[in-house]
Amino acid sequence: MVTAPPGEGLRNNIGGLLCLALASCLAVTTEMLPVGLLPAIGESFDVSESRIGLLVSVYAGLVAVLAVPLTVLSQAMPRKPLLLSTIAGYVVSNLVVAAAPSLTVVAAGRVVGGIAHALFFSLSIGYVPRLVGRAHLGRGLALAASGATAGYVLGVPLSTSLGTALGWRASFVVLAAFSLSTVLLVARFLPSVPGVTAIDDSNGPRKHLAAVAASNALTFLGHFTVYTYIAVRLLDSGASASSVGPWLFVFGCCGLVGLWLTGRTLDASPRRTTLTVLAIVIVALVLMGLLDVWFAALVTAICLWSGAFGGVPSMYQSAAVRTRSTSPEMAGAWVNATSNIGIAGGAAIGGVVITSMGVSALVWIGAAAIAAGMTVSVFCRGAFPS
Repeated sequence: MVTAPPGEGLRNNIGGLLCLALASCLAVTTEMLPVGLLPAIGESFDVSESRIGLLVSVYAGLVAVLAVPLTVLSQAMPRKPLLLSTIAGYVVSNLVVAAAPSLTVVAAGRVVGGIAHALFFSLSIGYVPRLVGRAHLGRGLALAASGATAGYVLGVPLSTSLGTALGWRASFVVLAAFSLSTVLLVARFLPSVPGVTAIDDSNGPRKHLAAVAASNALTFLGHFTVYTYIAVRLLDSGASASSVGPWLFVFGCCGLVGLWLTGRTLDASPRRTTLTVLAIVIVALVLMGLLDVWFAALVTAICLWSGAFGGVPSMYQSAAVRTRSTSPEMAGAWVNATSNIGIAGGAAIGGVVITSMGVSALVWIGAAAIAAGMTVSVFCRGAFPS
Protein backbone atom coordinates (compact mmCIF):
# COMPACT_ATOMS: atom_id res chain seq x y z
CA MET A 1 0.00 0.00 0.00
CA VAL A 2 1.33 3.42 -0.98
CA THR A 3 1.28 5.89 1.92
CA ALA A 4 1.19 9.65 1.49
CA PRO A 5 4.46 11.41 2.33
CA PRO A 6 4.48 14.62 4.37
CA GLY A 7 2.79 17.40 2.40
CA GLU A 8 5.49 19.52 0.77
CA GLY A 9 6.22 20.35 -2.84
CA LEU A 10 4.52 19.25 -6.02
CA ARG A 11 7.31 17.06 -7.39
CA ASN A 12 7.34 14.61 -4.49
CA ASN A 13 3.61 14.03 -4.85
CA ILE A 14 3.09 14.35 -8.59
CA GLY A 15 1.87 10.75 -8.94
CA GLY A 16 -0.94 11.21 -6.45
CA LEU A 17 -1.97 14.54 -7.93
CA LEU A 18 -2.09 13.05 -11.43
CA CYS A 19 -4.29 10.21 -10.14
CA LEU A 20 -6.69 12.78 -8.72
CA ALA A 21 -6.60 14.64 -12.04
CA LEU A 22 -7.45 11.45 -13.96
CA ALA A 23 -10.35 10.66 -11.64
CA SER A 24 -11.58 14.26 -11.89
CA CYS A 25 -11.56 13.96 -15.68
CA LEU A 26 -13.75 10.89 -15.40
CA ALA A 27 -16.09 12.61 -12.93
CA VAL A 28 -16.68 15.67 -15.10
CA THR A 29 -17.06 13.63 -18.28
CA THR A 30 -19.68 11.42 -16.61
CA GLU A 31 -21.62 14.40 -15.30
CA MET A 32 -21.45 16.51 -18.45
CA LEU A 33 -21.69 13.92 -21.24
CA PRO A 34 -25.46 14.43 -21.79
CA VAL A 35 -24.72 18.10 -22.65
CA GLY A 36 -23.16 17.18 -25.99
CA LEU A 37 -25.72 14.44 -26.71
CA LEU A 38 -28.96 16.21 -25.76
CA PRO A 39 -30.41 16.13 -29.29
CA ALA A 40 -29.48 12.47 -29.87
CA ILE A 41 -30.80 11.20 -26.52
CA GLY A 42 -33.98 13.25 -26.92
CA GLU A 43 -34.60 11.82 -30.37
CA SER A 44 -33.98 8.27 -29.13
CA PHE A 45 -36.73 8.54 -26.50
CA ASP A 46 -38.89 11.03 -28.43
CA VAL A 47 -38.69 13.76 -25.79
CA SER A 48 -37.69 17.42 -25.92
CA GLU A 49 -34.12 18.65 -25.41
CA SER A 50 -35.20 20.70 -22.39
CA ARG A 51 -36.51 17.53 -20.74
CA ILE A 52 -33.27 15.65 -21.45
CA GLY A 53 -31.46 18.61 -19.89
CA LEU A 54 -33.09 17.59 -16.62
CA LEU A 55 -30.75 14.57 -16.58
CA VAL A 56 -28.03 17.09 -15.72
CA SER A 57 -30.28 18.75 -13.14
CA VAL A 58 -31.17 15.48 -11.39
CA TYR A 59 -27.52 14.44 -11.21
CA ALA A 60 -26.38 17.81 -9.91
CA GLY A 61 -29.32 18.08 -7.51
CA LEU A 62 -28.30 14.85 -5.80
CA VAL A 63 -24.76 16.15 -5.41
CA ALA A 64 -26.01 19.43 -3.97
CA VAL A 65 -28.17 17.66 -1.37
CA LEU A 66 -25.83 14.82 -0.43
CA ALA A 67 -22.29 16.26 -0.60
CA VAL A 68 -22.15 17.71 2.91
CA PRO A 69 -24.01 14.95 4.84
CA LEU A 70 -22.07 12.16 3.12
CA THR A 71 -18.79 13.93 3.91
CA VAL A 72 -19.77 14.26 7.57
CA LEU A 73 -20.86 10.63 7.84
CA SER A 74 -17.68 9.31 6.21
CA GLN A 75 -15.14 11.60 7.88
CA ALA A 76 -13.46 8.89 9.96
CA MET A 77 -13.11 6.38 7.11
CA PRO A 78 -9.81 5.92 5.27
CA ARG A 79 -9.84 8.19 2.25
CA LYS A 80 -8.49 5.94 -0.49
CA PRO A 81 -11.00 3.03 -0.27
CA LEU A 82 -13.79 5.58 -0.09
CA LEU A 83 -12.50 7.38 -3.16
CA LEU A 84 -12.26 4.08 -5.05
CA SER A 85 -15.87 3.27 -4.19
CA THR A 86 -17.05 6.55 -5.69
CA ILE A 87 -15.14 5.85 -8.92
CA ALA A 88 -16.70 2.38 -9.02
CA GLY A 89 -20.05 4.16 -8.82
CA TYR A 90 -19.25 5.84 -12.15
CA VAL A 91 -18.67 2.39 -13.68
CA VAL A 92 -22.14 1.26 -12.63
CA SER A 93 -23.79 4.54 -13.62
CA ASN A 94 -22.40 4.56 -17.15
CA LEU A 95 -23.21 0.88 -17.76
CA VAL A 96 -26.82 1.36 -16.65
CA VAL A 97 -27.26 4.40 -18.90
CA ALA A 98 -25.68 2.60 -21.87
CA ALA A 99 -28.09 -0.33 -21.56
CA ALA A 100 -31.20 1.66 -20.55
CA PRO A 101 -34.39 0.64 -22.42
CA SER A 102 -36.26 3.75 -21.26
CA LEU A 103 -35.67 7.29 -20.05
CA THR A 104 -36.64 6.18 -16.53
CA VAL A 105 -33.74 3.71 -16.46
CA VAL A 106 -31.41 6.39 -17.82
CA ALA A 107 -32.47 8.59 -14.91
CA ALA A 108 -31.83 5.71 -12.48
CA GLY A 109 -28.31 5.31 -13.84
CA ARG A 110 -27.74 9.03 -13.43
CA VAL A 111 -28.93 8.77 -9.81
CA VAL A 112 -26.18 6.23 -9.11
CA GLY A 113 -23.61 8.57 -10.64
CA GLY A 114 -24.97 11.54 -8.71
CA ILE A 115 -24.60 9.74 -5.38
CA ALA A 116 -21.00 8.80 -6.22
CA HIS A 117 -20.26 12.33 -7.38
CA ALA A 118 -21.65 13.78 -4.16
CA LEU A 119 -18.69 12.37 -2.26
CA PHE A 120 -16.01 12.27 -4.95
CA PHE A 121 -14.98 15.92 -5.12
CA SER A 122 -15.09 16.35 -1.34
CA LEU A 123 -12.55 13.54 -1.11
CA SER A 124 -10.49 14.80 -4.06
CA ILE A 125 -10.24 18.38 -2.81
CA GLY A 126 -9.52 17.21 0.72
CA TYR A 127 -6.73 14.94 -0.56
CA VAL A 128 -4.63 17.79 -1.99
CA PRO A 129 -3.69 19.51 1.31
CA ARG A 130 -2.54 16.08 2.55
CA LEU A 131 -0.16 15.75 -0.40
CA VAL A 132 1.30 19.26 -0.73
CA GLY A 133 2.25 22.03 1.67
CA ARG A 134 0.17 25.17 2.12
CA ALA A 135 2.54 27.27 0.03
CA HIS A 136 1.76 25.04 -2.98
CA LEU A 137 -1.95 24.60 -2.31
CA GLY A 138 -3.17 26.72 -5.22
CA ARG A 139 -0.98 24.97 -7.77
CA GLY A 140 -1.73 21.57 -6.26
CA LEU A 141 -5.45 22.16 -6.56
CA ALA A 142 -4.98 23.54 -10.07
CA LEU A 143 -3.12 20.38 -11.08
CA ALA A 144 -5.77 18.11 -9.55
CA ALA A 145 -8.49 20.26 -11.13
CA SER A 146 -6.76 20.03 -14.52
CA GLY A 147 -8.47 16.67 -14.85
CA ALA A 148 -11.84 18.36 -14.55
CA THR A 149 -10.86 20.76 -17.32
CA ALA A 150 -9.54 17.81 -19.34
CA GLY A 151 -13.04 16.35 -19.00
CA TYR A 152 -14.32 19.40 -20.88
CA VAL A 153 -11.32 19.43 -23.26
CA LEU A 154 -11.19 15.73 -24.17
CA GLY A 155 -13.84 13.69 -22.37
CA VAL A 156 -17.03 15.48 -23.39
CA PRO A 157 -15.97 16.43 -26.97
CA LEU A 158 -14.56 12.98 -27.83
CA SER A 159 -17.54 11.23 -26.28
CA THR A 160 -19.88 13.56 -28.16
CA SER A 161 -18.12 12.84 -31.45
CA LEU A 162 -18.23 9.10 -30.73
CA GLY A 163 -21.92 9.33 -29.89
CA THR A 164 -22.62 11.24 -33.10
CA ALA A 165 -20.78 8.62 -35.18
CA LEU A 166 -21.82 5.38 -33.47
CA GLY A 167 -24.84 6.31 -31.36
CA TRP A 168 -25.04 7.90 -27.92
CA ARG A 169 -25.00 4.55 -26.10
CA ALA A 170 -21.50 3.81 -27.43
CA SER A 171 -20.21 6.89 -25.61
CA PHE A 172 -21.43 5.55 -22.27
CA VAL A 173 -19.97 2.10 -22.92
CA VAL A 174 -16.54 3.61 -23.60
CA LEU A 175 -16.89 5.84 -20.54
CA ALA A 176 -17.68 2.79 -18.40
CA ALA A 177 -14.47 1.15 -19.62
CA PHE A 178 -12.54 4.33 -18.82
CA SER A 179 -14.11 4.33 -15.35
CA LEU A 180 -12.90 0.79 -14.69
CA SER A 181 -9.38 1.66 -15.87
CA THR A 182 -9.37 4.65 -13.55
CA VAL A 183 -10.29 2.45 -10.59
CA LEU A 184 -7.27 0.24 -11.30
CA LEU A 185 -4.83 3.13 -11.77
CA VAL A 186 -5.97 5.00 -8.66
CA ALA A 187 -5.76 1.79 -6.63
CA ARG A 188 -2.17 1.32 -7.79
CA PHE A 189 -0.69 4.80 -7.61
CA LEU A 190 -2.64 7.08 -5.23
CA PRO A 191 -1.13 7.25 -1.73
CA SER A 192 -3.34 6.30 1.20
CA VAL A 193 -4.32 8.85 3.84
CA PRO A 194 -6.30 8.29 7.05
CA GLY A 195 -9.72 9.66 7.88
CA VAL A 196 -10.05 12.80 9.98
CA THR A 197 -10.84 12.70 13.67
CA ALA A 198 -12.69 16.03 13.72
CA ILE A 199 -14.61 17.63 10.92
CA ASP A 200 -14.03 21.15 12.22
CA ASP A 201 -10.30 21.48 12.86
CA SER A 202 -9.78 25.13 11.89
CA ASN A 203 -10.69 28.47 13.38
CA GLY A 204 -11.38 30.77 10.44
CA PRO A 205 -14.66 32.76 10.41
CA ARG A 206 -17.57 30.75 9.03
CA LYS A 207 -18.82 33.81 7.15
CA HIS A 208 -15.78 33.62 4.88
CA LEU A 209 -16.63 30.08 3.79
CA ALA A 210 -20.27 31.13 3.36
CA ALA A 211 -19.17 33.95 1.06
CA VAL A 212 -17.02 31.62 -1.06
CA ALA A 213 -19.89 29.12 -1.27
CA ALA A 214 -22.40 31.82 -2.29
CA SER A 215 -20.12 33.28 -4.96
CA ASN A 216 -19.36 29.79 -6.25
CA ALA A 217 -23.05 28.84 -6.50
CA LEU A 218 -23.95 32.01 -8.40
CA THR A 219 -21.02 31.64 -10.80
CA PHE A 220 -21.85 28.02 -11.60
CA LEU A 221 -25.53 28.90 -11.93
CA GLY A 222 -24.72 31.50 -14.57
CA HIS A 223 -22.24 29.32 -16.39
CA PHE A 224 -24.44 26.23 -16.65
CA THR A 225 -27.54 28.18 -17.60
CA VAL A 226 -25.62 28.67 -20.86
CA TYR A 227 -23.27 25.69 -21.05
CA THR A 228 -25.87 22.94 -20.54
CA TYR A 229 -27.43 23.94 -23.86
CA ILE A 230 -24.24 24.82 -25.75
CA ALA A 231 -24.87 22.05 -28.31
CA VAL A 232 -28.33 23.46 -28.97
CA ARG A 233 -26.84 26.96 -29.31
CA LEU A 234 -24.25 25.81 -31.83
CA LEU A 235 -26.82 23.94 -33.91
CA ASP A 236 -29.16 26.94 -33.77
CA SER A 237 -26.32 29.16 -35.06
CA GLY A 238 -25.69 26.99 -38.10
CA ALA A 239 -23.18 24.38 -36.92
CA SER A 240 -23.62 20.84 -38.19
CA ALA A 241 -24.27 17.97 -35.78
CA SER A 242 -20.92 16.39 -36.66
CA SER A 243 -19.05 19.62 -35.80
CA VAL A 244 -20.40 19.97 -32.24
CA GLY A 245 -17.83 17.55 -30.78
CA PRO A 246 -14.85 19.26 -32.44
CA TRP A 247 -16.10 22.67 -31.35
CA LEU A 248 -16.43 21.44 -27.75
CA PHE A 249 -12.86 20.20 -28.03
CA VAL A 250 -11.68 23.67 -29.11
CA PHE A 251 -13.56 25.32 -26.26
CA GLY A 252 -12.14 22.80 -23.79
CA CYS A 253 -8.59 23.51 -24.97
CA CYS A 254 -9.21 27.17 -24.25
CA GLY A 255 -10.30 26.16 -20.75
CA LEU A 256 -7.07 24.24 -20.23
CA VAL A 257 -5.06 27.33 -21.15
CA GLY A 258 -7.17 29.37 -18.74
CA LEU A 259 -6.56 26.85 -15.96
CA TRP A 260 -2.80 27.03 -16.53
CA LEU A 261 -2.82 30.85 -16.42
CA THR A 262 -4.98 30.89 -13.30
CA GLY A 263 -2.74 28.38 -11.53
CA ARG A 264 0.30 30.59 -12.14
CA THR A 265 -1.17 33.52 -10.18
CA LEU A 266 -3.53 31.85 -7.73
CA ASP A 267 -1.08 31.43 -4.84
CA ALA A 268 0.49 34.89 -5.15
CA SER A 269 -2.60 37.00 -5.98
CA PRO A 270 -5.80 35.10 -5.18
CA ARG A 271 -8.09 38.15 -5.01
CA ARG A 272 -6.85 39.78 -8.20
CA THR A 273 -7.03 36.44 -10.00
CA THR A 274 -10.61 35.85 -8.87
CA LEU A 275 -11.89 39.26 -9.91
CA THR A 276 -10.05 39.20 -13.25
CA VAL A 277 -11.32 35.74 -14.18
CA LEU A 278 -14.95 36.55 -13.31
CA ALA A 279 -14.80 39.85 -15.17
CA ILE A 280 -13.55 38.12 -18.32
CA VAL A 281 -16.30 35.48 -18.09
CA ILE A 282 -18.97 38.19 -17.86
CA VAL A 283 -17.54 40.18 -20.77
CA ALA A 284 -17.36 37.04 -22.92
CA LEU A 285 -21.01 36.18 -22.25
CA VAL A 286 -22.07 39.71 -23.13
CA LEU A 287 -20.11 39.47 -26.37
CA MET A 288 -21.85 36.17 -27.15
CA GLY A 289 -25.17 37.97 -26.85
CA LEU A 290 -24.11 40.92 -28.98
CA LEU A 291 -22.24 39.06 -31.73
CA ASP A 292 -24.33 35.95 -32.22
CA VAL A 293 -25.40 36.98 -35.73
CA TRP A 294 -21.87 36.13 -36.93
CA PHE A 295 -20.88 32.52 -36.29
CA ALA A 296 -17.13 33.28 -36.27
CA ALA A 297 -17.61 36.05 -33.71
CA LEU A 298 -19.85 33.82 -31.61
CA VAL A 299 -17.32 30.98 -31.37
CA THR A 300 -14.54 33.49 -30.62
CA ALA A 301 -16.58 34.79 -27.68
CA ILE A 302 -17.25 31.21 -26.54
CA CYS A 303 -13.51 30.53 -26.65
CA LEU A 304 -12.90 33.54 -24.40
CA TRP A 305 -15.68 32.44 -22.03
CA SER A 306 -14.41 28.86 -21.90
CA GLY A 307 -10.81 29.96 -21.41
CA ALA A 308 -11.64 32.18 -18.46
CA PHE A 309 -13.94 29.62 -16.84
CA GLY A 310 -11.24 26.95 -17.02
CA GLY A 311 -9.65 28.32 -13.85
CA VAL A 312 -12.87 28.86 -11.91
CA PRO A 313 -13.12 25.45 -10.15
CA SER A 314 -9.59 25.54 -8.72
CA MET A 315 -10.06 29.22 -7.87
CA TYR A 316 -13.03 28.52 -5.61
CA GLN A 317 -11.58 25.29 -4.23
CA SER A 318 -8.45 27.14 -3.15
CA ALA A 319 -10.48 30.00 -1.66
CA ALA A 320 -12.64 27.60 0.38
CA VAL A 321 -9.65 25.72 1.83
CA ARG A 322 -7.78 28.96 2.57
CA THR A 323 -10.62 30.33 4.68
CA ARG A 324 -9.66 27.71 7.30
CA SER A 325 -13.28 27.78 8.42
CA THR A 326 -13.41 23.98 8.52
CA SER A 327 -11.42 20.94 7.44
CA PRO A 328 -10.30 20.63 3.79
CA GLU A 329 -12.78 17.77 3.30
CA MET A 330 -15.72 19.88 4.46
CA ALA A 331 -14.48 22.86 2.48
CA GLY A 332 -14.47 20.57 -0.55
CA ALA A 333 -17.96 19.34 0.31
CA TRP A 334 -19.34 22.86 0.38
CA VAL A 335 -17.67 23.74 -2.91
CA ASN A 336 -18.98 20.52 -4.44
CA ALA A 337 -22.49 21.09 -3.11
CA THR A 338 -22.76 24.72 -4.18
CA SER A 339 -21.20 24.03 -7.59
CA ASN A 340 -23.91 21.48 -8.21
CA ILE A 341 -26.64 23.74 -6.89
CA GLY A 342 -25.50 26.05 -9.67
CA ILE A 343 -25.31 23.23 -12.23
CA ALA A 344 -28.77 21.90 -11.36
CA GLY A 345 -30.30 25.35 -11.23
CA GLY A 346 -28.62 26.44 -14.43
CA ALA A 347 -29.81 23.37 -16.36
CA ALA A 348 -33.35 23.84 -15.05
CA ILE A 349 -33.46 27.60 -15.70
CA GLY A 350 -31.95 27.14 -19.13
CA GLY A 351 -34.60 24.57 -20.04
CA VAL A 352 -37.37 27.01 -19.13
CA VAL A 353 -35.70 29.90 -20.93
CA ILE A 354 -35.11 28.14 -24.26
CA THR A 355 -38.73 26.99 -24.27
CA SER A 356 -40.18 30.42 -23.54
CA MET A 357 -37.61 32.91 -24.86
CA GLY A 358 -35.25 30.99 -27.13
CA VAL A 359 -31.66 29.83 -26.77
CA SER A 360 -30.17 33.29 -27.46
CA ALA A 361 -31.63 34.65 -24.21
CA LEU A 362 -29.52 32.31 -22.05
CA VAL A 363 -26.35 34.43 -22.11
CA TRP A 364 -27.98 37.45 -20.49
CA ILE A 365 -29.32 35.45 -17.55
CA GLY A 366 -25.98 33.68 -17.21
CA ALA A 367 -24.03 36.95 -17.22
CA ALA A 368 -26.33 38.44 -14.57
CA ALA A 369 -25.87 35.48 -12.23
CA ILE A 370 -22.07 35.55 -12.57
CA ALA A 371 -22.09 39.32 -11.99
CA ALA A 372 -23.91 38.64 -8.71
CA GLY A 373 -21.22 36.09 -7.79
CA MET A 374 -18.51 38.61 -8.59
CA THR A 375 -20.25 41.19 -6.39
CA VAL A 376 -19.99 38.81 -3.43
CA SER A 377 -16.24 38.40 -4.04
CA VAL A 378 -15.76 42.17 -4.34
CA PHE A 379 -17.38 43.01 -1.01
CA CYS A 380 -16.26 39.97 1.02
CA ARG A 381 -12.56 40.75 1.15
CA GLY A 382 -11.87 38.34 3.98
CA ALA A 383 -13.08 35.42 1.88
CA PHE A 384 -11.09 36.55 -1.16
CA PRO A 385 -7.95 38.18 0.34
CA SER A 386 -5.13 39.86 -1.52
